[in-house]
Amino acid sequence: MRHLIVPPYLLRHLSTIDDPAMAPAVDAARLSLSLDDTFRNQRWEPTAPARPGARARSIEPPDRRISDARNTEDLPGVLVRSEGDDPTADVAATEAYDGFGHTHALFAEAFGRASIDDDNLPLLGTVHFGSAYDNAFWDGDRMVFGDGDGMVFTRFTASLSVIGHELAHGVTQYTANLTYEGQSGALNESISDVFGALVEQRALGQTASEASWLIGEGLFTDQVQGRALRSMSAPGTAYDDDVLGTDPQPDSMDGYIETTEDNGGVHLNSGIPNRAFHLVAAAIGGPAWEAPGQIWYDTVTRGTLPTSCDFVRFATETADAAAARFGADSTEHSAVLSAWTTVGVTK
Repeated sequence: MRHLIVPPYLLRHLSTIDDPAMAPAVDAARLSLSLDDTFRNQRWEPTAPARPGARARSIEPPDRRISDARNTEDLPGVLVRSEGDDPTADVAATEAYDGFGHTHALFAEAFGRASIDDDNLPLLGTVHFGSAYDNAFWDGDRMVFGDGDGMVFTRFTASLSVIGHELAHGVTQYTANLTYEGQSGALNESISDVFGALVEQRALGQTASEASWLIGEGLFTDQVQGRALRSMSAPGTAYDDDVLGTDPQPDSMDGYIETTEDNGGVHLNSGIPNRAFHLVAAAIGGPAWEAPGQIWYDTVTRGTLPTSCDFVRFATETADAAAARFGADSTEHSAVLSAWTTVGVTK
């Protein structure tokens, strides 16, 4: 299964708009949905081993390789930039290359992780996938970027949080390997949002209070009344647009959405653990990739999460991780307990 950054409900809504002026965007949404549905229906087995265990290997510099699909759906495309090469004139290739570098740096320097698999995995990317393709995804081996339709979505390399988000799916793939449906799937999405936000915040040198906490900022054109795909600090407020509708994410268990679509609402209910992480980061203060990010990283990588983990179990695991690293009487542990209570996961 490919992990897609734009949820199907958003593209589906766009595909039903009856406005001749929006025809190019509507057509692009329909084509993107059709392609995404093909991905979802494909039988996919991850190439990565789940829970490989700790590796005693040195962390090597990133090995980035960016290819160009040239607006076809053929992967991997033509290699246009390898590690150490000079930039090309293609802004998408440059953004992908730089974004991979920022993501590698977060995991290497903040968490001591040797690339996505903790074994210095090359970071592979393909830009210019499809024709006006309104999405980006991690396919288990590489990250793939569409160019957007130009009316609603711009190029998907434009958002550093999106690049960090999708590569973080690879980290989850190699560690907790959370099942991509229901609450475990929402946690899978939320973990990627967390690390996507941290990649961006660290690259910009922002503290928790300075950061936007937006996922996908820069993806919408100026024709859209919206800031991003999702808001971690205030789920449900990322966009409110005549064409796209209103951001449907709940911010607590009071609004939890029961649905069979979107793999059981993985992009919807991820707003609940997203807000919990933001509350932890706000309570602790300072750079969120430090104590809060370390707690989440410890939780995902220490091998105690079941693949079908639900919100309650994840809350318990993050609390345990905070206590193990900082102490049961620490501010960090208290912040984690309080956050999960605030969003209604625990009492």
